[in-house]
Amino acid sequence: MDHTISRRQWCKHIATLTIGGLIAPELYAWRGTENPVIGIQTYSLRDRSLTDAIAAMVTLGIRDCELWSGHIEPEEYRWQRGLSASKLRESQQQLHKWRKNLRMDTIRSIRQQFDRAGIRILAYNANFKDNASDFEIDQGFRIAQTLGTNTLNSSATVSIMGRLDRYAQQYRIRVGMHNHANVDKPNEFATPDSFSRGMAGKSSYIGINLDTGHFTAANFDPLAYLKENHRHIFSIHLKDRKKNQGIRTPFGEGDTPLAAMLRLINKNGWSIPAFIEYEYEGMDTMVELRKCLDFCHRVLGTNGTNETK
Repeated sequence: MDHTISRRQWCKHIATLTIGGLIAPELYAWRGTENPVIGIQTYSLRDRSLTDAIAAMVTLGIRDCELWSGHIEPEEYRWQRGLSASKLRESQQQLHKWRKNLRMDTIRSIRQQFDRAGIRILAYNANFKDNASDFEIDQGFRIAQTLGTNTLNSSATVSIMGRLDRYAQQYRIRVGMHNHANVDKPNEFATPDSFSRGMAGKSSYIGINLDTGHFTAANFDPLAYLKENHRHIFSIHLKDRKKNQGIRTPFGEGDTPLAAMLRLINKNGWSIPAFIEYEYEGMDTMVELRKCLDFCHRVLGTNGTNETK
């Protein structure tokens, strides 16, 4: 079946599904021009401001993204690896003050920047731990709603999912549980069992944002998990890592079966966006992101070649 549509048809479909400026959830069951959707987690562009990140996505031809919370927060208080305990504590305190004063007009202006650039925000990324206040949780959902997405991906904890589910049902916004490779921390998402515990007894608004690289590093098979659990997977993060808590690598050089996963989604027409998350050590962000995109195009045969991994 040919799913290709014109830009005019796409805009008309958006208009019919938009109520009060918010994209209706039905949009995400209808993917439009290509499958799988290859987008970017904007954390990949953490080395630049939001405005510069949007410009980079336009240059790279990226039309879909998961928006990292760091791109709406003040740059000086963003999370980053290697922060000392005191610096991290100071940043968190300043972010708390910023959140208390945040107005949704600011978020609406951010959405307008993406609209003007022709980039769809398919998910918003905000993390919640057990000490998250009701205000912080509610604000995260309001930000996602104002951005026009029905999906919020979160590096949360198993024990907070009951609280998140109540807000998910209230806002009709899905929550994708994001995993790392911390298999020694049972209250964090890292294993198939932790995903099962996070979804147990919850509504259908609770699902999975599967990080393929971290799942591999934790010595699980993301391809097999995708086959068996695709109905619960809202999106995936494309990342390559070595097994046994191994290093992050350029696409195709690690142990993650990225090519097979993309082909599986494509073959079955599953509505699972795939967001590139560039984390390995590279020389230049734009150069490395082009390599990641080229890998995906080769895998899917969109430039006449095929990947064999």
